[in-house]
Amino acid sequence: MQAFLQDFLTFLRVEKNAAYNTVTSYQNDLEHYILYLKNALHKSFFKDVKSHDILIYLKHLEDSGIAQSSKSRKLSAIRMFHRFLVNEDITEQNPSSVVSLPKKAQRLPDTLTQNEIEIILEQPDIEQLTGLRDRAILEVLYASGLRVSELINLGLSNLFFQEKFIRVIGKGSKERVVPIGEQAIDATVKYLRHARPSYAKVPYSAEFVFINQRGKPFSRMGIWKLIQKYVQNAGIEKKISPHTFRHSFATHLIEGGADLRAVQEMLGHADISSTQIYTHLDREYLKEVHKTFHPREKYGDFE
Repeated sequence: MQAFLQDFLTFLRVEKNAAYNTVTSYQNDLEHYILYLKNALHKSFFKDVKSHDILIYLKHLEDSGIAQSSKSRKLSAIRMFHRFLVNEDITEQNPSSVVSLPKKAQRLPDTLTQNEIEIILEQPDIEQLTGLRDRAILEVLYASGLRVSELINLGLSNLFFQEKFIRVIGKGSKERVVPIGEQAIDATVKYLRHARPSYAKVPYSAEFVFINQRGKPFSRMGIWKLIQKYVQNAGIEKKISPHTFRHSFATHLIEGGADLRAVQEMLGHADISSTQIYTHLDREYLKEVHKTFHPREKYGDFE
């Protein structure tokens, strides 16, 4: 059974060009699944696995207190693995095809208002080198909707400021082009001219746009701490992470009337269903506007 798992992981890496973290996640989830099949259900061959066995495994996960999102992820891995086994003629049936989890309520991501964004952007002291850098980081995050991993890996050769776009290497090493506004460009150019040369150290800095004071690229935690500092300074009490800037970027575009497909392209979502959550945010915004400004809504509820 383990040999077939290794074949599947090779398929993900080679055929699907899956990212390292994706492959590792599938490996961990499926190793746990296979171990349960062997030890608890006494299955030695995948051809003997039935839908009922998968349901028992999911019940085991539930009894273990695992989060619904984690169960969904594990079931997704199981489904893809069993499809692979069928496609490779290792098994004839896919027992996972009829197994599903109850749909969970979709949680809307936290966002910042446009005013809150402006307040945070004003916090770095641009008279200081670190302030120049930090302002550029915040501006780029909001202007482009980058994932934090994409921001910390952004290369100097991927900046095309004359054309007003940046080239981003996203999930699964997929490349996309993202527009970037003049304020973010201006802040980044000032950082590159006046601050980055003071931090850059060979060979640590290499092609990375944003580097810390030791000349090394930022870690995810480094960006998180930077944002927490300025959110606190701004007096904003929401739970904010680097991803909040991405959510705010998408939400504000949708609120402004941007086409959903265009936002999908800028975010690098492979499936538009991932982008559609922002239409829910937009509906809530529109309902609030209607309630606030429509003359028939101003007089409150009926009693």
